[in-house]
Amino acid sequence: MNEQSVLVVDDSEDDFQTVCMAATSACVAMPIINAVDADVALGMLDGATDGAFAFMLLDFNLPGVDGLTFLRQVRLHPVHGRLPVVVLTASVNPRDREAFLAAGADAFHVKTVRLEDCLTTLVAIFKRWPGAARVS
Repeated sequence: MNEQSVLVVDDSEDDFQTVCMAATSACVAMPIINAVDADVALGMLDGATDGAFAFMLLDFNLPGVDGLTFLRQVRLHPVHGRLPVVVLTASVNPRDREAFLAAGADAFHVKTVRLEDCLTTLVAIFKRWPGAARVS
């Protein structure tokens, strides 16, 4: 099997760069791949074998199909339906959290404005999810 990757579904280049910085801080030695919207992410999932991704970081506010709708599509995917999905969003609405968890999200984290706080949260995520934290 090829090396696993982390799939980040987020249209913000700044947020993707923050994820990459956190992966480096957490000594993650696997590729971090970005999909800027749900359509691109679905294409990546459709073209990947089972086990290609360790987990997915998913934003709520995506252009086109939103993150919640996309998560529901992922959970129906014949190959990647059980992929761990961590929602990372700016939404502090408890209804959003409940909706994502009911749709099958494995975790829900709120993005913070402060870079240091965001990095701390992301490092913790990388250290928690199976296969993600690998010392290089």
